[in-house]
Amino acid sequence: MVAPFPISTRSEKILPIDLPVVDLTAERSMVTKLIVKACEEYGFFNVINHGIPRDTIAEMEETAFDFFAKPMAQKKQLALYGCKNIGFNGDMGEVEYLLLSATPPSISHFKNISNMPSKFSSSVSAYTEGVRELACEILELMAEGLGVPDTWFFSRLIREVDSDSVLRFNHYPPIILNNKDCKDNHNHTKVIGFGEHSDPQILTILRSNDVGGLQISLQDGVWNPVAPDPSAFCVNVMTNGRFVSVRHRAMTNSHKSRMSVAYFGGPPLDACIVAPPVMVTPERPSLLFKPFTWAEYKKVTYSMRLGEHRIDLFRSN
Repeated sequence: MVAPFPISTRSEKILPIDLPVVDLTAERSMVTKLIVKACEEYGFFNVINHGIPRDTIAEMEETAFDFFAKPMAQKKQLALYGCKNIGFNGDMGEVEYLLLSATPPSISHFKNISNMPSKFSSSVSAYTEGVRELACEILELMAEGLGVPDTWFFSRLIREVDSDSVLRFNHYPPIILNNKDCKDNHNHTKVIGFGEHSDPQILTILRSNDVGGLQISLQDGVWNPVAPDPSAFCVNVMTNGRFVSVRHRAMTNSHKSRMSVAYFGGPPLDACIVAPPVMVTPERPSLLFKPFTWAEYKKVTYSMRLGEHRIDLFRSN
């Protein structure tokens, strides 16, 4: 659940964590092993030497910050803009956002978004194409590491022209509060920007600026702040119980705006979600989850609160 108010960190255990780092320029067999190990143990990892030009990232971030700096009345003219409301079921957070379709046809039409400068359209198009290719590369390395003969088994789902991929810009303005219970050991205010949840898509490619805020939870009652690294992309995945979809949240900062840009790799709506045969073992049978389409799972996702365990509804009895 997302709360529109500060939380007291005194009631929570906070343990900073260093995520595994995967260098995509390293020897390929080592890269595949590192990805599988990171997904099994953390559900998250950082990718460096990813091949997306710094200029592409910098231009995207600059134009996004320019947009969020506009007057509220002007931002609200764009149907793709939202503020504080998250989803359709009453969840709230200290965040404003832009939500764009990231399918290949949609990318080519970014230039047609009304009330947006051409610089925004061109920079976001270049960035989206870059992270989409990065997502496909990671999914193919993952398949290879899992021993899946068809290494396009996962990436094919987001390469399809009718994939349901999304690009989301989250902007967290600084929040100033005086309540000492809502500050950490560095006297920084801790307010929930985007509440506890797990991502439903196949894979998430997350990029944030140099302001911290991402926290993951590897065990109940413990939150692990992840140090920001603007030169890296943070990857979050899930598959048939072999890889864990880790619950996470975003906190605001009392001194500086944080912005994260998430590419959510989603399959076509009619795609049947089922584990590849090589991943079916006595310990992880194929019927761990009932087969379902992405449309069925997405419908359930949008009908529930952010913090609810949606995938549990598809577990086999």
